[in-house]
Amino acid sequence: MYYECHGHIFMDGQNFKAARELHIHGVNREDVQSKLEIMREHGITYFRDGGDHLGASEYARSISEEYGIEYRTPLYAIHRNGHYGGIVGRGFDDLKEYRVLVNEAGRGHADFIKVMFSGILDFSGSGGVNEQPLEPDEIREMIHIAHEEGFAVMAHVNGAGPVLAAIEAGAESVEHGNFMDDDCIHALAEGNTVWVPTNVTIHNLLLSDRYDHRLIRKLDELQAETIRKAFALGSAIAPGSDSGAFMVPHGRGTVDEWERLLEILGNEKETGERLLEGAQQIRRRFRKG
Repeated sequence: MYYECHGHIFMDGQNFKAARELHIHGVNREDVQSKLEIMREHGITYFRDGGDHLGASEYARSISEEYGIEYRTPLYAIHRNGHYGGIVGRGFDDLKEYRVLVNEAGRGHADFIKVMFSGILDFSGSGGVNEQPLEPDEIREMIHIAHEEGFAVMAHVNGAGPVLAAIEAGAESVEHGNFMDDDCIHALAEGNTVWVPTNVTIHNLLLSDRYDHRLIRKLDELQAETIRKAFALGSAIAPGSDSGAFMVPHGRGTVDEWERLLEILGNEKETGERLLEGAQQIRRRFRKG
């Protein structure tokens, strides 16, 4: 039995543009059904989607019980216009518009709110985050608004400053969380946020020749060391692979993340129990009401 705490059913692990085209004129039901079947074959019983703007995750949720999968989705992720996030959601220009999107998600029976506070890793360049993050005050207010409406918050965030802001504002989970510093790690251990590090989005790139392996190994070990530190301090960590991302196929990618975390942390009974508890925290908290 596996919990997938971060995935995107509309992606295919290979070619984002081709995967998106399948749903651009309406949800491709056969595609969604085939991916749910793959998940079932891999023993996945819980899947928390990171959202899309095409309706694929909403449809997947509506039929997931047929596959023995408990499925949760924010419907779409929310990002500030001009910043990263358009590939998985909808944008806003000010906090008034942000609140409108939160309320629309509520009317659509979203299970939680997914917010984008930073960019992604620049694997083909410096290896840093590819854009400036949102300001800490805005991060705090966005989380506050979502909480006011009764939602848990799934925070896509990289970089020490924005990660710390998200943790201190009470985000129920931080996703990716690359480049955390010691302040972040201690705040994570002392707070109630679950970290979903999605390590195989980096580690599995070693199976491809798309990027410089020297850079990938550097980023992979940096994230692995942060995972070790956070785990040693008692932080809640949950397995989520970013299933559907490049080199992270549905089903197999979920298993890869679990195995990678055990490789990093030590394949002990206590390690597995704590990872399962982190996943169960995600399952309990990321459901409206």
